[in-house]
Parts: sequence; structure tokens; C-alpha cells
Amino acid sequence: TKTSSFFSYLSQPLSQLHSDMDKGDGSIKYILSGEGAGTTFTLDDSTGDIHAIRRLDREVKAQYVLRAQARNRETGRPLEPESEFIVKIQDINDNEPKFLDGPYRATIPEMSPVGTYVIRVTAVDADDPSYGNSARVVYSILEGQPYFSVDPKTGDVRVSLAEMDREVREQYQLVIQAKDMEGQLGGLAGTTTVNITLSDVNDNPPKFTQKLYQMSVLESGPVGSVVGRIQAKDRDIGINAEMKYSIIDGDGRDSFDIILYLFIYIYIYLCVFQPLNFERKRSYTLKVEGSNAHVDPRFANKGPFSDVTIVHVSVEDVDEAPEFDSPFYYVEVPEDAEIGTVFKMVSARDPDAANNSIRYSIERMSDPEKFFYMDITSGSLMTLLPLDREEVSWHNLTVLAMEMNNPSKIGSVSVAIKVLDVNDNPPSLTQYYEAFVCEHAKAGQLIQTVTAVDPDEPTGGQHFYYSLAPEAANNPNFTLRDNQDNSAWILTRRGGWSSRTQSVYYLPIFVSDGDQPAQSSTSTLTIRVCSCDADGNVLSCNAEAYTLPASLSRAALIAILACAFILFVMIILMLSLRRQSKKPYLTKEEENVHENIVRYDDEGGGEEDTEAFDIYALWSPRVEPLANYSKLRQDMLPEVQSLSRYVPQPCVSRIGEDGTNVHGYVLAKIYEADSDPCAPPYDSLQTYAYEGEGSIAESLSSLQSPASQTDHEYDYLNDWGPRFHKLAEMYGVSDENIPMW
Repeated sequence: TKTSSFFSYLSQPLSQLHSDMDKGDGSIKYILSGEGAGTTFTLDDSTGDIHAIRRLDREVKAQYVLRAQARNRETGRPLEPESEFIVKIQDINDNEPKFLDGPYRATIPEMSPVGTYVIRVTAVDADDPSYGNSARVVYSILEGQPYFSVDPKTGDVRVSLAEMDREVREQYQLVIQAKDMEGQLGGLAGTTTVNITLSDVNDNPPKFTQKLYQMSVLESGPVGSVVGRIQAKDRDIGINAEMKYSIIDGDGRDSFDIILYLFIYIYIYLCVFQPLNFERKRSYTLKVEGSNAHVDPRFANKGPFSDVTIVHVSVEDVDEAPEFDSPFYYVEVPEDAEIGTVFKMVSARDPDAANNSIRYSIERMSDPEKFFYMDITSGSLMTLLPLDREEVSWHNLTVLAMEMNNPSKIGSVSVAIKVLDVNDNPPSLTQYYEAFVCEHAKAGQLIQTVTAVDPDEPTGGQHFYYSLAPEAANNPNFTLRDNQDNSAWILTRRGGWSSRTQSVYYLPIFVSDGDQPAQSSTSTLTIRVCSCDADGNVLSCNAEAYTLPASLSRAALIAILACAFILFVMIILMLSLRRQSKKPYLTKEEENVHENIVRYDDEGGGEEDTEAFDIYALWSPRVEPLANYSKLRQDMLPEVQSLSRYVPQPCVSRIGEDGTNVHGYVLAKIYEADSDPCAPPYDSLQTYAYEGEGSIAESLSSLQSPASQTDHEYDYLNDWGPRFHKLAEMYGVSDENIPMW
């Protein structure tokens, strides 16, 4: 079999099979089998010519393996063994280069130098690289010059223009061509795009938008409050635009601060770092610097990477509350301090330039029982009621300071008062002791151990001394032994006890403490004589059988007491009915007739009436306010008390000739009335309310008296109190004639 050359044309035979036994008479028949036989290739069975019946593509299949055989046309018998041959497809330039990975994306830093590698592009040509120049590709840039270039052979893209600035242009798009046949005329070409992004570098310094900032802040602004915002910009982004801010100079470096690290186009805040005071300093000047936190040394020549601005801050005046000279007061006061004792003086001032006058007071909720009084002008803190450490050992007051010209401005301070202990309480036995002694007890036997307690707390600790009371010092039955450890033993002094002779003994015990002044008390120990067994266990302590008469039982005693109680109740009821029958009866119409007579429920007693109002309190301000409380009238309590009853007097030594203390007294009344929302707006020191129909004394007018000439009983005048004592003596029955039951 012969193999001829291959052709690409369908009209021409690709090859011809020929057998040596073929004489040209048509007796031999050629048969073709193998890859593509009958589908891609066909065989003329008479001549042996092989034709392609469809287009051949080397890139799809580069070769075919076929088998051929010559047979007798009539008998079909093989004339020669089967032969195998290969049909190879010859390549032609029918495929353009292709970029399988396109389009491409790449990122490079801005300001990259010329020749900086960007990316490599690769095109693939499906033609046979071993045959001719069909697969030899050459690269070139169609778009993207003069910024970038491409290597014709390798496809490496590189920077071809220096100092490309991201802030000017950030995105670039390249069009790269790959052409086969080494770029010669007639070659096929393919293209791809390359998108290149410039990344940021720190090549721009920050800049403040203003060279001078004007700000203002109230002097009352708390620490941490915002004064104003400062804006700095950086054309870079990300970490390259990160900035830090600081106050590098100025007279307000200690009063203001910048506490945040912020980024591009973000405002930073200037905040108050220390309390401001308009009266001390009214303006501040600051030099603020903003600098990049990350400086690239490659671009140091573009620096400095910082900027400076000036900030002028004006402090605005505010009407401030009074300020005390101390943020906290601690005072120790002995519990035996006399009423009116000044134990502390607080001081406050108006921090404003006006320096207004200050008035002091105690916040009511901090001293609800009014143990203390504050002088409104001097700030003297004094006792108003007796102190007792055993009841209240600490007092926590809130003292207020108010501006006279602006009562809404009030300052406050805490005053902690510790009440110091004074030995003013006697010791006493810990509990009520009741001991027993057996009838067979001998002399010197311990029957009870006693201990004592004392509410006082001396600095050296408690130490008690025990002894029998003086009246029992020579007691023949019992004795007391002080153990010197705050306890004592009660011992028998004799034997031979008998409950029939005496069943109960009362032993007075004298207990004193060791502090100064010494305090003592006497307590009674009850000792019963009991029947006991041999081990000392009590069998019986019943003393009733020996003390009660045999003829009087317990039930009879209870009956006697019940009868006495019933008799007492009956006497009380009779007295009550007798008093009610003596009240004159007045009809409603008679009660409501006034006839221009004003009735008062509060009668003036003349010179002898010292209960209604004590004028000495006005002229002697040092009079203890507690006395005013204790002198309230006993017959009935006025519904509205005068201001002099409950407004404490300022503590002064004496009344000056200029009347300054009287002026302070009046100011105290005005302040108390202004600060008390429940107090009536009376201008006088003593007030009287009109008597109404509910008066205890009812009407004193004789115009509506009954026309009857019968005598009245005036015994009820005794029930009206000491004010009507004289009338009761004149017309009524004196208290001496009232029978006692």
C-alpha cells in the first residue's frame, strides 16, 4: 500500500489505495475501515481513491487511523492482508489568539516609578506552534499609552509614566492586542482589557480648613462638655489619612483637651478638661496641631505632614450658685452640749463679680426633727434640741447657701456631725434576774451570776462595780462578790432555809460604772426558796400555800377585783353625765346671731397672760428656742401659730444700739415665710383667727341669754381652762368642793 501526500481540498483525493494484484479490470474491490470511515472519509472501491466528505479541523482532531484491504469483488475473499495507515491533518492559520483569563484587573501604588511591573497577560493560539508562524503571538497596546507599556513577547504590563497621582486619576483601562504570524500582515489578532487601579500612598499632608477658630463656652460647662469642632482634611484615604491632634501651645493647655483620633472629613471636638471660671480668666488661646499618624519616608520631601491652627476660646459669664469654702464639713459635738451652743461656722461666697449677700439655712429633709439651727447671716451652726448619742449618734445635714438677689441660686454642702459620748446613762443589770435557793443550801453556795449593761461607750471600755445597796449592806442572808470582770456572784451567807418561814427574798444590787462622772443604779434580785432534791434540782417553789389565807381562794380574789372594776366604771359614767347636764342649751338660731359682736377663741389675759406671746424673745435673741416650744398654752393649741413660735432666733450676744439684731430677726422671719410653701403670708408677728361657730367657749354675749331670771349653773367654766379660772371662782363651784372618789 502506498501513502500519498495529504490535501485539504474536498474535491481532490486525499490518498489512493492500490494493490499489486489490481490489473485494472475491476475485479478487485477496496474496503476502508477505522476512524472516520464512511463519515469523514469515503473510498472509491474500484480506483482506491480516498476523499474527505466534510471539512477537516486540526484543532478538533489532528489525525485519523484507518485500515484498508483489497478483496475479490465476486467472491469477497481477501487478496492481501489488511493494512493500517494514518491520515495527519496539516495545520493552516485559521485560529486567532485568545486571552483565556481576560479581562484583567490589577492594582499598583500611586507614584510608582517607570518600569514597575503591573501584570502579565497571556494569549493562546490554537494553531500548531510547530508548523509555520501560525501560533507565534506578538503583544501590543491599542489603548492606555503613554501610562503603561507591554512586552511584545512575554505580555508583561509595566508603568511607562512616572508620578501618576491617585488624587488626580485613580482608574486606567488598557486594551492589549495579541496577533499571530509574529504580527505580520495577514495574521489573526485577539484583544483583551486590563483595568488598573492606583492605590493610595501617604503623599499629601493634612490641612485645616481655617487658620483661626473663634469659640465660646459657658463657665458652668461641665468637664467633658464640647466647646467646638475643628475640621482638618487630608486628600489621602484610609490609614494614610489617619491623623492625631494635640494642643502644642497656648495658655489653655491645662483647661482644654482633644481626646479623639479621627479620620478624613470627620470633625474633632475641643472639650473642657478642667472647670472654668469667668472671674479668674475670660479667654484662652490654643495652638492645635494635626499630623499624620503614619508617615511614609519615601515621600518625606512632600512634607511636613502636619498643619497648625489657632483656636480662641471666650468664657461667658454665668450667674453661679454660692460656693462653700470646703466641699465637706465634719464636726464632733458632745451629747451634753447646751442648747444654743455654736459648734461650727460654715462660709460661702458668691463666685460672681457682684459678690451678692448670702443667706444660710438647713435643708429640712436632712434635719426633720430640727435638732440644729443655722444663723441665716453668719452661717453659725448651733444646737436647738438636746442631743442623745444613744438615740442618734450621727447627723448628716445639708446646709444651703442662697443669694439674696437671686433666690434661685442655691449652693449646698454636706455637714457630718458626730455626737460624742458622755457618761450620762447609769448601768443596769442585763435582764430581770430571778434566782432560787434550795432549802438545804449551805452558807457560801453560789445561787446567781449577774452582769450589767451600759448604753454609753467609754473610750477605755466598760467596767462595772457591784455591791449590795447600802440598806442591804449587812444582809444576814446573802452576800455579793465582785469578780472584777464585769460580773458578780450572789452567795448564801447561812443555811437552814425554809419556804414556810419566808418564801421570797428581795436583794437590792448597786451597780456603778468607772467613767466620769460616775453613774449608778440599783436593781432588785428576786430570790425564791424552793424544795430541791439531793442533786439541787428544783421540785417546788409554790409560795401561795404559805402566803394566802386558808379561807380565801383564788377564785374569790378574782371576783373581788371584778366587782371593784365595775364600781369604778359606774363612777366615771355618773361624773360624765353630771357635767353634760350643766351645759346651757342654745338653739341653732341663737348660736348664729352675732349682733356685731366679734368672738375670739384666743382671749387676751392682760399682764398676767404670758403664754400668748413672749415679747422678751424679740428683745433677747439668745433665749433658747426650745423654751418657746415648751411654753405653748396648755388649755388649747391655736390653729395657726405665730412666726415667733417656730422661727429660731439668730444667735447674737446682745442687741446693738443700731437695731441690727432686730433687723436680722425680721430677715429670719421673712426667709422662713418665703421658703415655706405652707406658711400664711402674715406681716405681723402675732396673728389671731376669727372665732367661728365651733368655739369651745361658744358665745359670751349676754344679748341672747334666756329671758328667764333663774340662776345659771356655771360649773362648766372649770372645763374651759385657766383663762376662765377667775369666772369659775366667781360664779361657779370651786375645785375644792368637787368630791374625791
